[in-house]
Amino acid sequence: MEYIGYLASIIIGLSLGLIGGGGSILAVPILVYLFKISPEQSTTYSLFIVGFTSMIGSYSHYKLGNLKIKSAIIFAVPSIISLLFIRRSVLPYIPSNIGSIDGFDITKDLLIMIVFAMLMVATSFSMIKKTKIIVEASEINFTMLAVIGLLVGVIIGFLGAGGGFLIIPALLFFGNLPMKQAVGTSLFIIFINSMIGFTGDLLAGITVDYKFLVIISLMAIIGLIIGTTLSKKIDGSKLKPAFGWFVLVMGIYIITKELFF
Repeated sequence: MEYIGYLASIIIGLSLGLIGGGGSILAVPILVYLFKISPEQSTTYSLFIVGFTSMIGSYSHYKLGNLKIKSAIIFAVPSIISLLFIRRSVLPYIPSNIGSIDGFDITKDLLIMIVFAMLMVATSFSMIKKTKIIVEASEINFTMLAVIGLLVGVIIGFLGAGGGFLIIPALLFFGNLPMKQAVGTSLFIIFINSMIGFTGDLLAGITVDYKFLVIISLMAIIGLIIGTTLSKKIDGSKLKPAFGWFVLVMGIYIITKELFF
């Protein structure tokens, strides 16, 4: 099963390279179901994998001039505050056994996986739905960027997911950035948030298998390189709905497995 997990890790980077997002939403399910790592520990590992891969991707966009530091900072600062708050002051204090409903035990791990699956379903709809994005020239809405940054920090802190499906639209509509710059800036924000979140976990005493993390991250980077190469030949917008259906099926599978099996 682990060999399948290593191959599946390529998809994380492949999606980032092809469509500029979506790969991080698969990191936790891969770690939980294929490597048998606990959901809470998987969120820590996901932060590193997603952050490291996004760092490589954002550097590539930086060389192309697609990274806007000012917008990234406006978005990242409040998201860093909220993600650190969640990981240091909320997540550790959620009890392992939350309660029960009609004899059905609700555990911390179950809560993490169900919320994650719901996020996957919501993300899949945004990918499947075909919309033509038109961004008119306007002033940067610093307030909305900060507010959405705060929300994304909560998502990253609780689930270890990158939140690119929220970051990119925010940069498009409130940061007044063209699509390519939104993708590049989004990867940079994900890199900053994820690595700070991971560092916070280390300071909190979380034990980490660095050898395992490096191997998974390298596999994701291989996928990133392949995806970036293919993106020059294949229209990512055509692949996005197909990937969305895949994420939707995965989300439904997780909900079904966690609640009924």
